[in-house]
Amino acid sequence: MNKNYQLILNNTLKQISAANRRPSLLLHVCCAPCSSYVLEYLNEYFDITVLFYNPNITENAEYTKRYNELIRLVSELPYKYPIKVIDGGYTPEQFTAISKGLENEPEGGKRCLKCYHLRLRFTANMANKHKFDYFTTTLSISPHKDANILNSIGKELSDEYGVEYLYSDFKKKNGYKRSCELSRIYNLYRQDYCGCIYSKMERRNQNEH
Repeated sequence: MNKNYQLILNNTLKQISAANRRPSLLLHVCCAPCSSYVLEYLNEYFDITVLFYNPNITENAEYTKRYNELIRLVSELPYKYPIKVIDGGYTPEQFTAISKGLENEPEGGKRCLKCYHLRLRFTANMANKHKFDYFTTTLSISPHKDANILNSIGKELSDEYGVEYLYSDFKKKNGYKRSCELSRIYNLYRQDYCGCIYSKMERRNQNEH
C-alpha cells in the first residue's frame, strides 16, 4: 500500500519545530536543480550538509559541471542558515560494478534500483560515521522516481546504520514545479538525462524519434 510520504514529512517537521531545535541532516543530492527546492524547504528545520555522491554520472566533465552548479546554487540562494557541501568523489567504477549484467534494463528498472541503493548506502554510512541525526535524498523530487521505492531503501538502511531516515516525496506541494522556477531564476544547468550512459542513450533515442 502506498504511503503519503509528504504527510509523514509534515508531521516530522511539526515535531522538530515543537522541540525548538534544528537537528543535523545529511542530504544526498544529484544536481543543483533538484536540490534547489529541497534546500529552500528544509533549511528552516535542519542544519544541512549536502553530499554530492553520484558515481553513475557519465564522465568526469559532466560530474564536475553538475558539482560546480551545486556550489554556485548554495553560494547564491538566500538561505537563513548556512549550508555545507561535501564532494563524495567521482568513482564511476562503483556504478559500473553494480550495473554489470543489467546494461539492457529499461530506465526505472533493476539497474536504477541498484543505483539508488548504492548512493543511499554511501549516504547512510557517512551519516552514521559523522553522527548526523537524519539522512535523506533529493531524488524523490523527480517525476520519474518512485518515492515508495526510495523511502523503502531509506528505511532499510536506517535500520542497518542506526540513523533516522527523513521520509519524503519532494515532488509534492509543487516541489518539482518550484525547482523548475528556481532553475530559471538562477539560470541553472538543467541536464535532460539522469546521469548514467544508459539514461543518456535513452534520451538521445527519444529525441531522434
